[in-house]
Amino acid sequence: MIDVSLDLLPSRRLLRKDGPLYRQLAELLRAPIVDGTYPIGASLPKEAELAERYGISLITVRHALRELEADGLIQKRAAKPAVVAAQAPALRQSWGFRNFADIEAYTRHARLEIVSYRRDDSAEGKAAFGLSQREACYCLRGILVVGGQPETQVTTYFPPEIGSRLNRTDFDDVLIFRSVERHLGLRLAAARITVRAEVAGPEIARDLAVEEGAPILAMEMLYRSTDQQPVEFTIARHRADTFSLTYDAPNDMPETPR
Repeated sequence: MIDVSLDLLPSRRLLRKDGPLYRQLAELLRAPIVDGTYPIGASLPKEAELAERYGISLITVRHALRELEADGLIQKRAAKPAVVAAQAPALRQSWGFRNFADIEAYTRHARLEIVSYRRDDSAEGKAAFGLSQREACYCLRGILVVGGQPETQVTTYFPPEIGSRLNRTDFDDVLIFRSVERHLGLRLAAARITVRAEVAGPEIARDLAVEEGAPILAMEMLYRSTDQQPVEFTIARHRADTFSLTYDAPNDMPETPR
Protein backbone atom coordinates (compact mmCIF):
# COMPACT_ATOMS: atom_id res chain seq x y z
CA MET A 1 0.00 0.00 0.00
CA ILE A 2 1.37 3.42 -0.99
CA ASP A 3 1.25 6.14 1.67
CA VAL A 4 1.18 9.68 0.28
CA SER A 5 2.69 12.64 2.08
CA LEU A 6 0.55 15.26 3.75
CA ASP A 7 3.10 17.79 2.48
CA LEU A 8 1.79 17.31 -1.06
CA LEU A 9 -1.34 19.25 -0.04
CA PRO A 10 -1.43 23.06 0.21
CA SER A 11 -0.86 24.34 3.74
CA ARG A 12 -3.48 26.94 4.63
CA ARG A 13 -6.44 27.53 6.87
CA LEU A 14 -9.92 26.91 5.52
CA LEU A 15 -12.25 29.86 6.08
CA ARG A 16 -16.05 29.76 6.21
CA LYS A 17 -16.27 32.90 4.08
CA ASP A 18 -14.91 30.82 1.18
CA GLY A 19 -17.79 28.35 1.31
CA PRO A 20 -18.59 25.09 3.13
CA LEU A 21 -15.43 23.82 4.82
CA TYR A 22 -16.00 20.20 3.83
CA ARG A 23 -16.29 21.17 0.18
CA GLN A 24 -13.05 23.18 0.32
CA LEU A 25 -11.24 20.15 1.74
CA ALA A 26 -12.84 17.84 -0.82
CA GLU A 27 -11.55 20.04 -3.63
CA LEU A 28 -8.05 20.17 -2.10
CA LEU A 29 -7.97 16.36 -2.01
CA ARG A 30 -9.64 15.95 -5.40
CA ALA A 31 -6.90 17.84 -7.29
CA PRO A 32 -3.95 15.49 -6.49
CA ILE A 33 -6.17 12.46 -7.05
CA VAL A 34 -7.28 13.57 -10.50
CA ASP A 35 -3.79 14.64 -11.64
CA GLY A 36 -2.18 11.40 -10.38
CA THR A 37 -0.12 12.92 -7.56
CA TYR A 38 -2.10 10.59 -5.30
CA PRO A 39 -2.09 7.39 -7.43
CA ILE A 40 -4.73 4.68 -7.41
CA GLY A 41 -4.17 2.41 -4.43
CA ALA A 42 -2.50 5.11 -2.32
CA SER A 43 -3.64 5.72 1.24
CA LEU A 44 -4.77 9.26 1.96
CA PRO A 45 -3.46 11.09 5.05
CA LYS A 46 -5.19 10.14 8.30
CA GLU A 47 -8.38 11.99 9.20
CA ALA A 48 -6.78 13.45 12.34
CA GLU A 49 -3.83 14.75 10.31
CA LEU A 50 -6.14 16.48 7.84
CA ALA A 51 -8.18 18.00 10.67
CA GLU A 52 -5.07 19.38 12.37
CA ARG A 53 -3.49 20.70 9.16
CA TYR A 54 -6.59 22.64 8.10
CA GLY A 55 -7.97 23.61 11.50
CA ILE A 56 -11.27 21.81 11.06
CA SER A 57 -13.21 19.13 12.90
CA LEU A 58 -13.10 15.40 12.26
CA ILE A 59 -16.78 15.60 11.29
CA THR A 60 -15.89 18.08 8.53
CA VAL A 61 -13.07 15.82 7.30
CA ARG A 62 -15.41 12.82 7.17
CA HIS A 63 -18.02 14.84 5.30
CA ALA A 64 -15.39 15.75 2.67
CA LEU A 65 -14.32 12.12 2.35
CA ARG A 66 -17.93 11.02 1.90
CA GLU A 67 -18.25 13.44 -1.00
CA LEU A 68 -15.14 12.00 -2.68
CA GLU A 69 -16.41 8.48 -2.04
CA ALA A 70 -19.78 9.35 -3.61
CA ASP A 71 -17.85 10.44 -6.73
CA GLY A 72 -16.07 7.07 -6.81
CA LEU A 73 -12.63 8.63 -6.27
CA ILE A 74 -11.82 6.99 -2.92
CA GLN A 75 -12.83 4.00 -0.84
CA LYS A 76 -13.24 4.54 2.89
CA ARG A 77 -12.08 1.83 5.32
CA ALA A 78 -12.98 1.20 8.94
CA ALA A 79 -10.25 2.43 11.32
CA LYS A 80 -7.85 2.98 8.40
CA PRO A 81 -7.11 5.87 6.01
CA ALA A 82 -9.19 6.02 2.83
CA VAL A 83 -7.66 4.63 -0.36
CA VAL A 84 -7.64 6.25 -3.83
CA ALA A 85 -9.95 4.16 -6.04
CA ALA A 86 -10.03 6.12 -9.32
CA GLN A 87 -8.60 9.22 -10.99
CA ALA A 88 -11.88 10.29 -12.58
CA PRO A 89 -15.35 10.54 -11.00
CA ALA A 90 -17.77 7.72 -11.67
CA LEU A 91 -20.54 8.47 -14.12
CA ARG A 92 -23.14 8.11 -11.39
CA GLN A 93 -24.20 11.46 -9.95
CA SER A 94 -24.87 11.44 -6.20
CA TRP A 95 -26.43 14.53 -4.72
CA GLY A 96 -26.38 15.28 -1.01
CA PHE A 97 -28.32 18.52 -0.55
CA ARG A 98 -28.69 20.69 2.52
CA ASN A 99 -28.64 24.23 1.07
CA PHE A 100 -28.41 26.25 -2.14
CA ALA A 101 -24.62 25.73 -2.22
CA ASP A 102 -25.21 21.99 -2.62
CA ILE A 103 -27.55 22.66 -5.53
CA GLU A 104 -24.82 24.75 -7.14
CA ALA A 105 -22.26 22.00 -6.57
CA TYR A 106 -24.40 19.41 -8.37
CA THR A 107 -24.53 21.54 -11.54
CA ARG A 108 -20.90 22.70 -11.44
CA HIS A 109 -19.83 20.56 -14.40
CA ALA A 110 -23.11 20.71 -16.31
CA ARG A 111 -24.65 22.95 -18.94
CA LEU A 112 -28.30 23.80 -19.57
CA GLU A 113 -29.60 23.49 -23.12
CA ILE A 114 -32.76 25.60 -23.49
CA VAL A 115 -35.53 23.95 -25.52
CA SER A 116 -38.30 26.54 -25.19
CA TYR A 117 -39.75 29.37 -23.12
CA ARG A 118 -43.41 30.38 -23.47
CA ARG A 119 -46.77 30.78 -21.76
CA ASP A 120 -48.17 27.44 -20.66
CA ASP A 121 -51.56 26.16 -19.51
CA SER A 122 -50.07 23.41 -17.35
CA ALA A 123 -52.22 22.17 -14.48
CA GLU A 124 -49.18 21.38 -12.29
CA GLY A 125 -47.79 24.88 -12.85
CA LYS A 126 -51.10 26.47 -11.93
CA ALA A 127 -51.37 24.32 -8.82
CA ALA A 128 -47.91 25.34 -7.65
CA PHE A 129 -48.83 29.04 -7.72
CA GLY A 130 -52.53 28.80 -6.86
CA LEU A 131 -53.64 30.19 -10.25
CA SER A 132 -57.18 30.03 -11.54
CA GLN A 133 -58.16 27.99 -14.57
CA ARG A 134 -58.24 31.19 -16.68
CA GLU A 135 -54.65 32.14 -15.82
CA ALA A 136 -51.58 30.80 -17.56
CA CYS A 137 -48.08 30.50 -16.14
CA TYR A 138 -44.79 30.65 -18.03
CA CYS A 139 -42.73 27.56 -18.71
CA LEU A 140 -39.04 27.01 -19.45
CA ARG A 141 -38.03 23.63 -20.83
CA GLY A 142 -34.45 22.45 -21.06
CA ILE A 143 -32.00 19.58 -20.79
CA LEU A 144 -29.17 19.40 -18.26
CA VAL A 145 -26.12 17.89 -19.96
CA VAL A 146 -23.27 16.36 -17.93
CA GLY A 147 -20.12 15.06 -19.62
CA GLY A 148 -21.76 15.40 -23.03
CA GLN A 149 -24.69 13.18 -22.02
CA PRO A 150 -28.30 14.26 -21.29
CA GLU A 151 -28.87 13.59 -17.60
CA THR A 152 -31.90 15.63 -16.57
CA GLN A 153 -35.04 16.97 -18.19
CA VAL A 154 -35.82 20.35 -16.60
CA THR A 155 -39.28 21.93 -16.61
CA THR A 156 -39.55 25.25 -14.75
CA TYR A 157 -42.75 27.23 -14.21
CA PHE A 158 -43.13 30.89 -13.23
CA PRO A 159 -46.24 32.81 -12.11
CA PRO A 160 -47.46 35.42 -14.65
CA GLU A 161 -46.02 38.41 -12.77
CA ILE A 162 -42.56 36.80 -12.81
CA GLY A 163 -42.57 35.01 -16.15
CA SER A 164 -43.74 38.06 -18.11
CA ARG A 165 -40.58 39.90 -17.04
CA LEU A 166 -38.23 37.22 -18.37
CA ASN A 167 -37.08 36.25 -21.87
CA ARG A 168 -35.47 33.09 -23.17
CA THR A 169 -32.10 34.83 -23.44
CA ASP A 170 -32.21 35.69 -19.70
CA PHE A 171 -31.56 32.06 -18.77
CA ASP A 172 -27.80 32.27 -19.18
CA ASP A 173 -26.86 30.28 -16.07
CA VAL A 174 -27.07 26.53 -15.50
CA LEU A 175 -28.85 27.42 -12.25
CA ILE A 176 -32.20 28.85 -13.31
CA PHE A 177 -32.95 30.41 -9.92
CA ARG A 178 -29.65 32.31 -10.11
CA SER A 179 -30.63 33.78 -13.49
CA VAL A 180 -33.95 34.86 -12.01
CA GLU A 181 -32.26 36.52 -9.03
CA ARG A 182 -29.82 38.40 -11.23
CA HIS A 183 -32.20 39.59 -13.94
CA LEU A 184 -35.10 40.54 -11.67
CA GLY A 185 -33.17 41.70 -8.62
CA LEU A 186 -34.86 39.11 -6.40
CA ARG A 187 -33.49 37.09 -3.52
CA LEU A 188 -34.74 33.53 -3.12
CA ALA A 189 -34.74 32.47 0.50
CA ALA A 190 -35.66 28.78 0.45
CA ALA A 191 -36.67 25.84 -1.69
CA ARG A 192 -39.07 23.08 -0.73
CA ILE A 193 -37.90 19.84 -2.36
CA THR A 194 -39.96 16.71 -3.01
CA VAL A 195 -38.62 13.54 -4.66
CA ARG A 196 -40.78 10.91 -6.30
CA ALA A 197 -40.40 7.96 -8.66
CA GLU A 198 -41.73 7.99 -12.22
CA VAL A 199 -41.37 6.01 -15.42
CA ALA A 200 -40.23 7.55 -18.69
CA GLY A 201 -42.92 8.48 -21.19
CA PRO A 202 -42.16 9.16 -24.88
CA GLU A 203 -40.96 12.74 -24.33
CA ILE A 204 -38.67 11.95 -21.38
CA ALA A 205 -37.35 8.85 -23.16
CA ARG A 206 -36.39 11.00 -26.16
CA ASP A 207 -34.84 13.82 -24.11
CA LEU A 208 -32.78 11.54 -21.84
CA ALA A 209 -31.98 8.78 -24.37
CA VAL A 210 -33.62 6.02 -22.33
CA GLU A 211 -36.25 3.39 -23.09
CA GLU A 212 -39.91 4.18 -22.50
CA GLY A 213 -40.86 2.82 -19.10
CA ALA A 214 -37.35 3.30 -17.71
CA PRO A 215 -37.20 4.44 -14.05
CA ILE A 216 -36.94 8.19 -13.48
CA LEU A 217 -36.32 10.15 -10.28
CA ALA A 218 -38.33 13.37 -10.34
CA MET A 219 -37.33 16.19 -8.02
CA GLU A 220 -39.79 19.05 -7.48
CA MET A 221 -38.33 22.32 -6.17
CA LEU A 222 -40.59 25.20 -5.17
CA TYR A 223 -38.52 28.34 -4.62
CA ARG A 224 -39.81 31.18 -2.46
CA SER A 225 -38.64 34.76 -2.10
CA THR A 226 -37.68 36.39 1.19
CA ASP A 227 -41.32 37.48 1.63
CA GLN A 228 -42.41 33.83 1.16
CA GLN A 229 -43.95 34.35 -2.29
CA PRO A 230 -43.61 31.39 -4.72
CA VAL A 231 -41.31 32.52 -7.55
CA GLU A 232 -40.22 29.37 -9.38
CA PHE A 233 -41.40 25.76 -9.55
CA THR A 234 -38.91 23.37 -11.16
CA ILE A 235 -39.38 19.68 -11.91
CA ALA A 236 -36.06 18.00 -12.66
CA ARG A 237 -36.47 14.49 -14.04
CA HIS A 238 -33.26 12.47 -13.72
CA ARG A 239 -32.17 9.20 -15.27
CA ALA A 240 -32.31 6.78 -12.35
CA ASP A 241 -29.23 4.90 -13.58
CA THR A 242 -27.02 8.00 -13.23
CA PHE A 243 -28.57 9.81 -10.27
CA SER A 244 -28.91 9.08 -6.58
CA LEU A 245 -29.89 11.18 -3.61
CA THR A 246 -27.99 11.15 -0.30
CA TYR A 247 -28.45 13.03 2.95
CA ASP A 248 -27.37 12.85 6.55
CA ALA A 249 -29.99 11.83 9.10
CA PRO A 250 -29.02 12.87 12.64
CA ASN A 251 -30.31 10.80 15.54
CA ASP A 252 -32.66 13.29 17.23
CA MET A 253 -34.60 10.63 19.13
CA PRO A 254 -34.64 10.88 22.94
CA GLU A 255 -31.88 8.85 24.53
CA THR A 256 -32.98 5.38 25.56
CA PRO A 257 -33.13 5.05 29.35
CA ARG A 258 -30.45 2.73 30.73
